[in-house]
Amino acid sequence: MKPKTIATICARGGSKGLPGKNIRAFAGRPLIVHTILQALRCEHIAGVYVSTDDQAIADIARGAGAQVPYLRPAALATDAAPKLPVIEHLVRYLEAGGAGIARIVDLQPTSPLRRSADIEAALGLHPEAELVVSVTAAHDNPYFNLVEAQPDGTVRLSKGDGSARRQDTPQVYALNGSIYVWQRAALSRAAEQGLWSVQALPYEMPRWKSVDIDDLEDFEYAEWLLARHGAARGG
Repeated sequence: MKPKTIATICARGGSKGLPGKNIRAFAGRPLIVHTILQALRCEHIAGVYVSTDDQAIADIARGAGAQVPYLRPAALATDAAPKLPVIEHLVRYLEAGGAGIARIVDLQPTSPLRRSADIEAALGLHPEAELVVSVTAAHDNPYFNLVEAQPDGTVRLSKGDGSARRQDTPQVYALNGSIYVWQRAALSRAAEQGLWSVQALPYEMPRWKSVDIDDLEDFEYAEWLLARHGAARGG
């Protein structure tokens, strides 16, 4: 069996910032459904799998066309549980059942403004890269206006001495959390050693697509952006 590309979506039931946010109605559909539909519409994704500890999320995900092989173990469903071991746990479960998996596209359900075209573009950008991660151009820059607190309570510029011209400094991005495209072996290594143990290449997205919903203000802002930019549901 030829190894395939799958999509994973990790969605816990608990949320302190906005309770029930993953299944809260967003533009007429539960929030997580937008991400599921985006993945299902991608030609190069062979299956969409949701990891959750919540039965309501599982039921909605299955109804939208995703597969939910199990309810996530409690040890992987706490606020402190890192995400990469959760994805690795799901992939190993599928492999134990006979699946051959070459790449994993992890999609954050709280980033509903991406489109299927973004996922396909990230998949095609650097097919052999250990990791392709979605980013957006950062407003703030450590060479100009990002400062760090010092032990004595003062603040200092994060990098440099303030004399560099903006055009002479490296391009600065913010991780937007929307899309992570993993090679299988790289995911295993990162799950043990951390995200930055692998080489990552960027897939740049515009700022309006990069909103990450954490609280009600984010949720309402994302709905406004969706209406403003006319993004197709699930597309």
